[in-house]
Amino acid sequence: MKNRRFWNSPWILSVTSAILLSLSFPPFDLAILQIPAFIMLFRIAAISQTARETILYTYPAFVLWNLFVTYWLMMATFAGGMAAILANAAIMLIPLLLIRKLFETDFNPIGASFFAATFWVSYEFLHHHWDLAWPWLTLGNGWSNLVNIIQYISTTGVFGISFWVVFTSALLYRYIAEPSKPILYAAITIFLAFPVLSIFSMIMQTQEQGEPVEVAIIQPNSDSYQDYGGMDSLEDLLAKLLRMSGETVTENTDVLIWPENAIDSALPINNRYFTAIEDSLEQWNTTLITGSGYVEFYDESNRPKVARVSQTGRVYDVYNAAFHFQPGSSANIYRKGRLVPIVERFPFVEFFQAIDIFGWVDWGGIVGYGLGVEANNFNVNGSATPALICYDSVFPSWVNQFAQGGAGFLTIITNDGWWGDSGGHIQHFAYARLRAIEHRKWVARSANNGISGIISPDGKVQVETEYWTEDAFTFTIYDRKIPTFYTKYGDWFSYLMLLSTAGGLGIIWLKRRRD
Repeated sequence: MKNRRFWNSPWILSVTSAILLSLSFPPFDLAILQIPAFIMLFRIAAISQTARETILYTYPAFVLWNLFVTYWLMMATFAGGMAAILANAAIMLIPLLLIRKLFETDFNPIGASFFAATFWVSYEFLHHHWDLAWPWLTLGNGWSNLVNIIQYISTTGVFGISFWVVFTSALLYRYIAEPSKPILYAAITIFLAFPVLSIFSMIMQTQEQGEPVEVAIIQPNSDSYQDYGGMDSLEDLLAKLLRMSGETVTENTDVLIWPENAIDSALPINNRYFTAIEDSLEQWNTTLITGSGYVEFYDESNRPKVARVSQTGRVYDVYNAAFHFQPGSSANIYRKGRLVPIVERFPFVEFFQAIDIFGWVDWGGIVGYGLGVEANNFNVNGSATPALICYDSVFPSWVNQFAQGGAGFLTIITNDGWWGDSGGHIQHFAYARLRAIEHRKWVARSANNGISGIISPDGKVQVETEYWTEDAFTFTIYDRKIPTFYTKYGDWFSYLMLLSTAGGLGIIWLKRRRD
């Protein structure tokens, strides 16, 4: 009787599914709870009389899931964080409502379960590719610390995990609703098939190491909320970074890595601070990858669509950037390509400027950071590596572009100090393990306040620093050039999901028209 009451109570199912989904993400390693959570969401959709009723019961579940996992967003900006949570929860309703329509048809239960999974994966994939992108709650991210059973993402990418979770959940729900052996066997097969594929992925993984690369990681522990990281001046901050670096590098260090915004200012390419850095690197005979704000000036002929204009009339833009300094050579620059909506860049700003035919708004003044569009690697002693800046590293498609461009290892620089000692920095570090497995690359990660570390190509953590501590270390990683299937073919799985989703929507339309 109690089980029946639970199974037929949408509010109990809603709250329970939210709790299970929240526990399925780091710092909790209970990702398996995603499966019963989605079974409950499907049940709510089934017992709701209308789409509006489905929204009434499931929207609170999605809000609570977003809130419990990404509450730390509000530590940087309460209004912005709350708005992001409410908006993201609303977007999650779209695939669930489509799945509800699918389950209302008389389509084969196994086929319907497959299409339910494609609907959800298509939503996640598309949510990665627009100006309001928020990939943090991609289901596959919840499995980032369970590396032994997700090795197959070197073939499918992280969306392969999301597909597996929703497909299994849908099959189990359909079996509970209409028990039959074919559905049960299909559910068991899918549930076991992907972990088994992981075993084969480990067996087939190449043992090629590649050329050694000694990296020196600096974690300065600067205060994100104070100018110059809490130091009295930019000169003092730079002196601290150079002191820590000089105490850490060895005669074999190939690259020194400072975190995002280590140089806490926006600077043009020619300035005395960069000259001081180059002098030290020449003395140490090494190179440096570091984060800094970058001011770039333009002529009228090459100005971006949306740009700032100085008081003297010069057109310029400010980028969240990474620099690669090498003794005797000009600095190379990477402009961050995946910017946090609202916090770093005004969404759809090009569109709003285009329709503002009277020029009522200074869009260049409110745009935020300039948007980088080039996935350019840095050359470190013959090895190529990107300088993925913070949010960049959560986008598998963007990282794939660097890997296809020849990256032999992945460098991540970030500043997670905005979120305090919360789950945010733990999740961000864990998600880097997914990028390591997808491309079978070593990951070198420098975080301003932590967690800095080294991750091996199988996703296992080799070095992990403490949060909110000043730290530095060296480690030898390897330049691995053999591409994985995912590296070669990128988003093939996601595009297959989109194609399948189109087929599923066609089935819904045809059956509704027939009825």
